[in-house]
Amino acid sequence: MTRSIHSLCRIAGAALSLGLLLGASAQASGANTAAPATQGAPANSFKLDKAGLHLLDRQGRELDRLKLRAKRWDQRGAGPGQPESVAVLLDADRGRPVLVRSQGQVLRAHDLPEPGFQVEALCLHRDPQGLLHLFLLGEEGLSEQWLITERETRVLRRLSTALAPESCQVDDARQVLQVQEPGVGHWEYSTEVEDKPQRRLVKVSKASTAKAAAPKRYDWPVLPASAQTDPVARFGDAADDPAIWVHPQDGSLSRVLGTNKKQGLLVYDLQGRELQLLDVGRINNVDVRQGIQTGGRNRDLALATQRDENSLLLFDIDAQGKVSELARLPTDLKEIYGVCLGRTPDGQLDAFPNDKDGRVQHYRIELNAQGQWQARLLRAFKLASQPEGCVVHEAEQRLFVGEEKHGIWALDARADIPAKPQMVMPVGSALQADVEGLAIYQGRDGKPSYLVASSQGNHSYLVLDARPPFALRGGFRIGINAGLGIDGASETDGLEVSSADLGGPYRQGLLVVQDGHKRLPDGPQNFKYLPWADVARALKLD
Repeated sequence: MTRSIHSLCRIAGAALSLGLLLGASAQASGANTAAPATQGAPANSFKLDKAGLHLLDRQGRELDRLKLRAKRWDQRGAGPGQPESVAVLLDADRGRPVLVRSQGQVLRAHDLPEPGFQVEALCLHRDPQGLLHLFLLGEEGLSEQWLITERETRVLRRLSTALAPESCQVDDARQVLQVQEPGVGHWEYSTEVEDKPQRRLVKVSKASTAKAAAPKRYDWPVLPASAQTDPVARFGDAADDPAIWVHPQDGSLSRVLGTNKKQGLLVYDLQGRELQLLDVGRINNVDVRQGIQTGGRNRDLALATQRDENSLLLFDIDAQGKVSELARLPTDLKEIYGVCLGRTPDGQLDAFPNDKDGRVQHYRIELNAQGQWQARLLRAFKLASQPEGCVVHEAEQRLFVGEEKHGIWALDARADIPAKPQMVMPVGSALQADVEGLAIYQGRDGKPSYLVASSQGNHSYLVLDARPPFALRGGFRIGINAGLGIDGASETDGLEVSSADLGGPYRQGLLVVQDGHKRLPDGPQNFKYLPWADVARALKLD
């Protein structure tokens, strides 16, 4: 029997496997030592892998399965008054904990309340009364301890815990929550809610004693955002990459497309209001090209990478900016990641998806003789490590690719030219890993064009000449607009820029960036808008 708590999807990432013979101990990412089994409890076990959470009998045969994509989970055996073994999994797509009970040979699952913060680790605790507790640890040290009963789930207390915890587990016998903080060490906290808050550093990480050279900080200007989008509907690392569609008659009616990589594709207006949500699954990067010549007509098209299917998801954009799905085009990539589009001189559409293993492929997106969309592979090359962001400078037919840990590469975007990447700018003092979003500001009226890059490691954005020798023209950061109640932008993944006249503050163009940490107030991620005129003025660009 197979069960699903919401839409079926495959589990990404390395498989986690945990056998829990009631009365035995178990270890997993964020898992704990199991509580002793009650006399006569059934010796079933849980296992989590790419197919979901399995309930197994003594011989390892599957009794039931819950299809759910999860990376963080924990479990407990039966206890006093608790004849069932239980597990809690963090739904990777919704960022929500799910409680699973084994009742005989069947799994019973239901959603727990949605946390008000991004959960980095979770772990279960069975207290001396046999009651079940759940610890949810947040990225910034804000955490909660919940009490789970048959009737309800309630917050017992809020805790201040380690920053960006790698894992947690509870020693039930000692009533101690154990948390691993990267670069610091191993902390212990009392699980007793009546105790005064206390913690103890029991093991110091070697990395915490090493002296690292402080990175050079440039005194870049700070520019306030002019607008922001509505937040995405998922906590955690969700918003990723934007694209801009320009309205053919009225620039002020243009649209911003943005990916929520836990849900689908979002469409916003220039005031940041959400207009559409296409619930198409885990898409990572998106790009747009307009005026594509195919099938005897001009089309405006968007393309995104679909990570569950390792495919290219093609969208149509009509004259009013409404987006609809057209086709899903397979690739042979194993972990598809980033993508960018380029229009050939004769108006055809080329796509450049990449894989976490360093591969970059070059496809022609077109209609075949039967009128069906296809992605035809033209060439491929490989970088030494993971890329993501890329952009095509169509006026020069040049492709730029960001290798996250190493720098920005450039090569010829034409399919009949051998792919020979040349380093444009290595990671260093100005460009700090990860190298993320890349975009081209196409100069108008004979003015220069610029390459814009997200320097994630120091929360800044660099502007380079788009032509050799790719001189660095400067950088900037995006800060708080106190008057409009808009926070700054940090740890940016994707970005996009347009030089089109979009009206109002965007007559010289618009820059859109993903914001890794939403403030004012804290909440799910979103995208920030910045007039290009502000960038040009601050960096004294032509």
